[in-house]
Amino acid sequence: MTIPTTQKALLLHKESTPYVLGERPVPQPGPQDVLVKIMACALNPADHWIVDPPFSGRLIQNWPHVPGVDGAGVVVGVGADVSQLKEGDKVYVDIPDNIAFEQAATIPLGFFTAAMSLYNQTPAGPTNLSLRLKPIWEPEGATAYAGTPIFIVAGASSVGQYAVQLARIAGHTPIIATASLHNAPLLASLGATHVLDRHRSKESLLAELPALLDGKPLALAVVAMGDVEAMRLGRDALAPGGALATVVPGPALGLAPDDVVNPGEGKRVGYSFGSVRLPFTQGMGVVLYKQLHGWLEKGLLKPNPVELLPNGLAGISEGLARMKANKVSGTKLVARPQETP
Repeated sequence: MTIPTTQKALLLHKESTPYVLGERPVPQPGPQDVLVKIMACALNPADHWIVDPPFSGRLIQNWPHVPGVDGAGVVVGVGADVSQLKEGDKVYVDIPDNIAFEQAATIPLGFFTAAMSLYNQTPAGPTNLSLRLKPIWEPEGATAYAGTPIFIVAGASSVGQYAVQLARIAGHTPIIATASLHNAPLLASLGATHVLDRHRSKESLLAELPALLDGKPLALAVVAMGDVEAMRLGRDALAPGGALATVVPGPALGLAPDDVVNPGEGKRVGYSFGSVRLPFTQGMGVVLYKQLHGWLEKGLLKPNPVELLPNGLAGISEGLARMKANKVSGTKLVARPQETP
């Protein structure tokens, strides 16, 4: 196919300003690269966080900045040293035929954030890079957690939905999640055994947990959002010696308060880097991609429900505003760049 020399793009020219539509050159793939025509891209909280300090100063290296971390598309160019992909392949997560581009675009960041926070075994990097649980796709981990309870805060978020499904694959039970109750059927279909109204007070949620646990100690909690009070709920729900997985990329950015970073009672905290391009995440990324294709193909793992935004890239700013105002629930906002006016 003929590859154009320029393409439309959503651009951030300086921090704390709106994204605007513009044009960028189409990149040329290097020897080990492939060029992908993006057919669908998914929105994430990171896309509106990165606009403002402190994230803009720490995470944006060059201006103008092009946002986006999740996408799915078709290979249109292949570097000389690439042997496992060819032009025409559907990619981002090596998409099986039963997954649409829009569904595939919801997977990478949410899935990898959930999985990395629990299972990343890479010895390099921070010691609390993750909880380093036994990987459930390996023989030792396949049954290690069967019958043990898990508590997932923000279960209807993108990360939360993947955490619920990983818990089901691992054999955890009960799988207790918090969410808006209109999302309870969705979470039940993914494997949650109990869904508690996230609008209730922390005290009332903690008071109900013992009955749902049926006398079992709660050794594992996942907080699938960066909210401080949500992290404190997960921390307080744990039995002494329990483990808390968070979506926070380590304590350095100050997103987790000290009373969560140092929870006491022998509890430990794991952090997550959703990117698979970092030195201490690449190895686990390769392993997870191999598992992911099979899980999707067999229906063991389901993408997030999709809400398609109108007008391609031009609809993204309004979608991000809805996310920032907490007006998106249980779905992943997705845009098709080719529909940009």
